Amino acid sequence: MTVPAAFKGKVALVTGSSRGVGFRIAERLAEAGAVVFINGRSAERGEQAAAELRQASPDVRFVAGDCASYPDVAAVVGTARSMAGRLDILISAGAEGDGPAPFAEMTPEQIESTIRTRLLPRIFPVHAALPALRENGGSVVLLTTDAARQPTPGESVLGAVGASVMMMTKVLAREFSRFKVRVNSVALTLTSDTPTWDRFFAGASFEQDMLAKAVARFPLGRPPSADEVAEVAVFLASDAAAQVTGQTISVNGGLSFGGW
Repeated sequence: MTVPAAFKGKVALVTGSSRGVGFRIAERLAEAGAVVFINGRSAERGEQAAAELRQASPDVRFVAGDCASYPDVAAVVGTARSMAGRLDILISAGAEGDGPAPFAEMTPEQIESTIRTRLLPRIFPVHAALPALRENGGSVVLLTTDAARQPTPGESVLGAVGASVMMMTKVLAREFSRFKVRVNSVALTLTSDTPTWDRFFAGASFEQDMLAKAVARFPLGRPPSADEVAEVAVFLASDAAAQVTGQTISVNGGLSFGGW
């Protein structure tokens, strides 16, 4: 459980955080004393999320921007840095796109779109935030997918993107060590209490059939929740993980034990 005031004096930017896992991470950081900037593409939804989070802490602000657009990301980071005077933590959580599909049935446009909408929103914020993070040292946590570790039919391109994030986590951890900036990742599997969960189970589809079978196979009897993923991400961002860098931790309820 997040320790109250553990992040007092810290400034965090959580991209893609107007709902889902990103929202829960922002909530945990706010409860623990951080000044938190949340982000999303929809100003209406973002302001609603910020208002809800301000019930936990008054130090929550929303900055609109599309993390697949580098100019947008740079503006989001610049706003947070300017308003707070520093940036200590980046949680790169924002990415949306097409779900699982057999590779043979994907169009070239779908392949390109999946890479663009799943990878760039993860890594653009890291590049844009680095100048601010290196001022005082800090922590980066990226969200990725366990599809990178387990060869799952229907997740070839999703897995390829996830593997890219995992490798970048290792390389950036080495590169950024001279700046006293740690880089880690959290790999997700099917996670309850998220918009993705709701979308997947909204109606009959390849996705629903594939993921319903996965739900039945969780060794611990259920999939992880967004809150449980958030706790791991916040731990990695905290001083309690000061000697943890270059790592990817899977929060998957034991569904898979693949590891590289």
